[in-house]
Amino acid sequence: MAEALAEGGTKSAATRGGAGPSPGVFEQLGAVADAVLYEGYLLYPYRRSSTKNRVRWQFGVLFPRDWVEADGPVTAGVSGSADSWYQQTECLLRVRQPDSARVRVRVRYLQMQRKQVEEAGRPVESLRGDDGTVHLTFDEALPRECEIEAPLDELLRGGRTVTVSAAAGEDIEPLPDDTGRVVRSREEIRAETTVTAERLSDGLCRIRVRTTNTAPAPPPRTPRDEALRRALIATHTLIGGDGVEFVSLIDPPADLEALVRACRNEFTFPVLGGEAGDTGPVLLSAPIILPDHPQVAPESPGDLHDAAEIDEILTLRTMLLTDEEKREARATDPRAAAILDRVDTMPQEVFERLHGAVRSLTPATSTAPADRLSGVAGSPEPVTFSAASADRLPDAAGSPEPVTFSAASADRLPDAAGSPEPVTLTSAPADRSPDAVRSLTPSPDRMPDAFGSPAPVTPTASTDRLPGAAGSPASANPASASADRLPDAAGSPEPVTFATASADRSAWWQEGADDGLSPTTDTVLVDGVPLGGGSRVRLRPRGRGADAQDMFLAGRTAEVAAVFHDVDGSVHLAVTLDDDPAAELNNWYGRFHYFRPDELEPLEPAGSPDEPSAPAPAAAPARHTSDSETPAAEAE
Repeated sequence: MAEALAEGGTKSAATRGGAGPSPGVFEQLGAVADAVLYEGYLLYPYRRSSTKNRVRWQFGVLFPRDWVEADGPVTAGVSGSADSWYQQTECLLRVRQPDSARVRVRVRYLQMQRKQVEEAGRPVESLRGDDGTVHLTFDEALPRECEIEAPLDELLRGGRTVTVSAAAGEDIEPLPDDTGRVVRSREEIRAETTVTAERLSDGLCRIRVRTTNTAPAPPPRTPRDEALRRALIATHTLIGGDGVEFVSLIDPPADLEALVRACRNEFTFPVLGGEAGDTGPVLLSAPIILPDHPQVAPESPGDLHDAAEIDEILTLRTMLLTDEEKREARATDPRAAAILDRVDTMPQEVFERLHGAVRSLTPATSTAPADRLSGVAGSPEPVTFSAASADRLPDAAGSPEPVTFSAASADRLPDAAGSPEPVTLTSAPADRSPDAVRSLTPSPDRMPDAFGSPAPVTPTASTDRLPGAAGSPASANPASASADRLPDAAGSPEPVTFATASADRSAWWQEGADDGLSPTTDTVLVDGVPLGGGSRVRLRPRGRGADAQDMFLAGRTAEVAAVFHDVDGSVHLAVTLDDDPAAELNNWYGRFHYFRPDELEPLEPAGSPDEPSAPAPAAAPARHTSDSETPAAEAE
C-alpha cells in the first residue's frame, strides 16, 4: 500500500494524478464540519472556573490503544461520545464514471495544546499584568487535517494508507513589562488512516475509512487530561470524489436497504451533504448524530460551541454575564473572547433574527369558489374562506392543503383565528354527487374549532357519518341519517370521524374523554399477548421514524409501566429498562421510555396466567411517520 505523511495535518501528501476532484465539494459542509470540530470546546459561561469547562473533549476522541483499553476492550457502537482508539466509516458509493472515478477523504481533528502561565520561571494558575490584563493557565486546541486522494481502482485493489501526524512543539510568548510568560506546548500526534473499497455489483461499491491512533501509550493510570495530549480530538471524516455519489445510510433506496444495514460504522456515523435527496456528492462522518444534509441556520452569526443550546437564549445569557465574569472568560481562551466581542457588538436586527424563522409556509391561496372543506388544525398552509357551494369535507388534521370553508347561503363566515364566535354553516345544494353534504346546521353543543376559538359549534348533519379531526377516539352517528359518509382524511388507513355527544366516548377535547381509560391497568394486544403494567418486553425500535436515542436501546429488555392512549388515536407503552440502575427512581417520578406496540416483543407467551384480563384495542397505525431512518445497523 502506498504511504504518505501529512505533517502538521494541513495539506495532503498523497500523490495526485489525473483529473482533480470537483472544487469546493468539501466546502459545501465547511460550516457544519467546523461546528462538529469545536462542539463542546468551551461551554457557557465560557469561564475556566465553570464546572462544565473542567471536563472537556467529549466527542470523537481517539486515544492510544493501550491506554484506552487498559481495563478492557472498547465496545463498538455509533456513539462518538465513547472514548476509543479508532474510528471506522463504511458507506455505499455509486460509480457514475467507471474509467475516471476518484475518491477523496479528509480527516479532521484537534490537537490539544497546553497553555501554561509562568511567573519568574515557575508555573502559576493565573497572572495579572501591570496593565490589568489577566492570563490564565488553560488547555487550548489546534485544528489539524489530512487529505487522501486516490483512484477508485487503486482502492479496490488493496487500498491506501496515509500516516497522519501533527508534530510536537513549543511556543513562548513573553508578557509585557517582563511580568512573566505564556508557554504553549504540544505532544506529537501519530495516527493512520486507511481507505479501501469493495465492489458489491456493477456500479456499486462499499468504501471503508478507518483512522487509528498509533501513538505510544502513556502509563495505564495516567489521568485522562494528560492522555488527551496524545489523542485526536473531535475526529471526523469528509468523503467525496469525482464520478461518484454516495447513498444515504439514514433513508436509503429500498433496493439498497440490506446493503446499508451491513455497513459497520463505529464511533461515528456518515450523513449526506449537498442538496436534499437519497444520494449526494459528499459525506460527513461525525461523532455527533446528524441528519442527512445538515446545515447551519443562516440566522446564526457565529459558533457558540454548544449545539444543545438555542442561539437566542445563549446570546441573552452571555449578554447578562457580569463584568468580572466576562474578564475571566476573555482570559480563558481567545475563542471565548471572540464570542463576547460578537455578542457585545451584535446589531439589533441580527439579534432579532435569532428569535426564529418559519421555513415551511407556502403562498396564500386566493378566495375563489371552492368545492371542498379541507384539513383543519395542523395544516401548514394558510386558511382560505370561500362563500361557495360545498360538496365535501375532506382531509382532517394535518392535511397539506389549505383550509377552505365553503357554504351556499351561509349566514355567517368564521372570524379570524381566536374569534370568540362560533362558525355557522347552512345547507348546501342537494344536487351534488353522492358525496355531497346535504345539510350542516348549528348545534347547541360546542367544541373547539381549528383556530383556538373558545366558542365554536359542533356540526350535525343528515349523514350517517361525519369525518372528524385526526385522532378522534370515536365516530359520530348523528340522529338525522339518510345520506352519505364524507371522505376520510388523506392518507388515513381508516376513516377519520368526529366524535360527538352521541358517541360511546367523548372526543379528546371534551369533558369525560378519559373516562374508562386506566394507564396502569389497560392492556394492548401485541402478537396475541396482552401487554400492560408489569409485562416484560424486548425493545425493537422501528427502522424508519424511530427516535435516534431509541435505536441505542434495541434488544434491551424492559418492564411495561403503563399504556397511554394518545389524542391521535395511537397507543404508546411506557417502559423502564431492566438494567437501568435508576429504574426504581425513574418509575417513582414518572420518567419512562415510550414505544409503540409494534416496537415491542412480548417476553411472556400468550395465555400466561399473569396476563391482565381485559386487553384494550390494538393501537391504530400512526398517521404521520418520519421520512428519515435512523442507523439500522446497530439495531440488529
